[in-house]
Amino acid sequence: NAKAINFGIIYGISAFGLANNLGISNGDAKAFIDQYFERFPGIKGFMERAKIFGRDNGFVETLFGRKIHLSGIADKNFAKRGFAERQAINAPIQGTAADIIKRAMLRMPDALTAAGLKGKMLLQVHDELIFEAPEEEAAALVEVARAVMENACHPIIELAVPLVADAGIADNWMEAH
Repeated sequence: NAKAINFGIIYGISAFGLANNLGISNGDAKAFIDQYFERFPGIKGFMERAKIFGRDNGFVETLFGRKIHLSGIADKNFAKRGFAERQAINAPIQGTAADIIKRAMLRMPDALTAAGLKGKMLLQVHDELIFEAPEEEAAALVEVARAVMENACHPIIELAVPLVADAGIADNWMEAH
């Protein structure tokens, strides 16, 4: 439920939509949304600033300065404008996450080589990197990968909260979770 509430609010879900997703009353859903904004007042401000910036400029930016253009942000059609406004809120968040994982991926081969590891990065799935390595070096590879991923923002940006990377070791991706 917490995930549905967090992502739903960021994507601009209504009390009606949240109620349907969680199987609760509209009143309870509205109370969840109201409590969320009371507990995290900065989020509402961020959302409004993102919409205004997007409307004024026709784009929003990731923390690394990559621009995401928004068609329809000033459209007279409510549905088109609403979709673009949700993109204005979401794109800096998801786009920054994409920038971070790409920075980690670019640094990973050199970090593995410098550590003398034979493991290889195989695949990216959203915010995860999947590796293949000899069993005896799996733990060392995890430490290198974690360090690279947790420091992928540096030196360009300093986050207010730590970036934490979790890891799992297994014979396949599903078991690693």
